[in-house]
Amino acid sequence: MTILDEIAEYTKERVARAKEEKSLEQIKKEAYKLPKGNLSFEKALVKGDIAFICECKKASPSKGIIAEEFDYLQIAKDYETAGADCISVLTEPKWFLGSDEYLKNIVNTVHVPVIRKDFVVDEYMIYEAKLLGASAVLLICSILSEEQLAHYIRICDMLGLSALVEAHDEVEIGIAIRVGARLIGVNNRNLKDFSVDTENSKRLRNLIPGDVIFVSESGIKNAEDVNELRKVGIDAVLIGETLMRAENKTEKLKELKG
Repeated sequence: MTILDEIAEYTKERVARAKEEKSLEQIKKEAYKLPKGNLSFEKALVKGDIAFICECKKASPSKGIIAEEFDYLQIAKDYETAGADCISVLTEPKWFLGSDEYLKNIVNTVHVPVIRKDFVVDEYMIYEAKLLGASAVLLICSILSEEQLAHYIRICDMLGLSALVEAHDEVEIGIAIRVGARLIGVNNRNLKDFSVDTENSKRLRNLIPGDVIFVSESGIKNAEDVNELRKVGIDAVLIGETLMRAENKTEKLKELKG
């Protein structure tokens, strides 16, 4: 069993516990009472130049604790000040030490769209994201069937949320396109062995239609990496660890933007 499988199994347990407190029917009802979203997340990624999704992340399975001091609200404010187009917030509690509270509080503090970064294994989590104020959710091809992906994208559309569909290889890119993904994220980190290679995004770029927003995720360390991705027509980058380890996140983001 890979770490990704372990996380997915643990997430199913989390959802089962959440359903004991609030049923699927109840959370659906609450989510649909809210105003429909306006797809602000994907709109923010369509601009003349490469867009930046900056991540609030305390820890990861491969690196352990990344930020001992985790003033997540200040981090989110720094990202916004430095010109982040969107913010990604980890809510997975066991391996990434994330929290739904982080997401809710950040949404109430900044004015840029926020994505709930978690391991969606059940439609319940999409309704949760809506109630927490997220503008988008992450859907990972590796842990969902094609039918689930198509169904979850339909739910996102009904709620006005954006769905960032994450793929790792040619087969998953094909699935993401077939289910109608408008945003496809290519993870440069292999979630089975954690090796990182930004060439993965460059290699897969031509497989994605021009009207689909292409996001390169993981392993982006400097302005040179960003420039290389810019050259092949990447629409956006999602950067976590590089920014989280920077003492001055505002300066680091300015440097990455070139």
